[in-house]
Amino acid sequence: MSDPHRHHHHDHSPGHHSPTGPWRRLAHRLTPHSHESTDKLDPALESSARGLRALWVSLAVLGATALAQAAVVAASGSVALLGDTVHNTADALTAVPLGIAFLLGRRAATRRFTYGFGRAEDLAGIVVVLTIAASAVLAAWTAVDRLLDPRPVAHVPAVAVAALVGFAGNEWVARHRIRVGREIGSAALVADGLHARTDGCTSLAVLLGAGGAALGWQLADPLVGLAITAAIVLVLRDAAREVFRRLMDAVDPALVDRAERALGEVAGVRGVGELRLRWIGHRLRAEVALVVDGEATVRQAHRIAVEAEHALLHAVPRLTAALVHADPAPAPGEADPHLALAHHATA
Repeated sequence: MSDPHRHHHHDHSPGHHSPTGPWRRLAHRLTPHSHESTDKLDPALESSARGLRALWVSLAVLGATALAQAAVVAASGSVALLGDTVHNTADALTAVPLGIAFLLGRRAATRRFTYGFGRAEDLAGIVVVLTIAASAVLAAWTAVDRLLDPRPVAHVPAVAVAALVGFAGNEWVARHRIRVGREIGSAALVADGLHARTDGCTSLAVLLGAGGAALGWQLADPLVGLAITAAIVLVLRDAAREVFRRLMDAVDPALVDRAERALGEVAGVRGVGELRLRWIGHRLRAEVALVVDGEATVRQAHRIAVEAEHALLHAVPRLTAALVHADPAPAPGEADPHLALAHHATA
């Protein structure tokens, strides 16, 4: 007979058919299986596809914006617009590592990478943060150099138009990336959207610099360049915090509360012990220990575990799998069945 404390890991991916016959039905219940229909697209794959679409669309928009601004920089010599153009270019290029990460995340788990490749998305988030930091250093260096060696800005009206184009392109991309990133649970895509929003703000700052240059104030352009650097640093802080939390397996405590409430409503669950949630890319996994009736049979404990996982999948957004462990309710005078594991936990 199977151990009543057996871990139940149910893989909710399509492609499994209901077996027939008593032994096959029993084997089906004790092995990973799906609650989905075989013709339904895996929502995890669909979310990756949405992320990829958002990246390619934003790459095209930001690429066109950067090319237009680069032409004006070559003609005007505006250091503020140069900083904005470099930032736009860097933002566009961050779509490459993110795109690679989304593609890797769609690969099936292997015996070496047993959790799959979703963490590639978090590594791409680090690349985004480093890119933002590099653009801040370049913008600061260029602005300081122009402060030490002031030069007039030519074609000021063209610089102003280029700044408006930069703002429009970046704000659209920022809204698109942040919305899709939050909908699919991608911290890296949200960080990249924040990066684009900073570019939009810096483009407006370039517009102020162009106004100052039009009034004959030569230092307006490099001073705006320094202001752009400060804005980039602020976004760098927010993006780094977002990516760091994801790398450290941080989740919104509200998700934990929601999971506990859902488990507490499952028939047969007497208590919820340890509950853990973690992100793997833009997908959530759960591990939970439940307290059930100590006299329950293996089949009854398994049924409760399946119903508990089912409740979690409905209650927690973007949750794709749960590992459920059933503990018997303690009986008077009975020793803790986990005592044999205590010294491993403290080692």
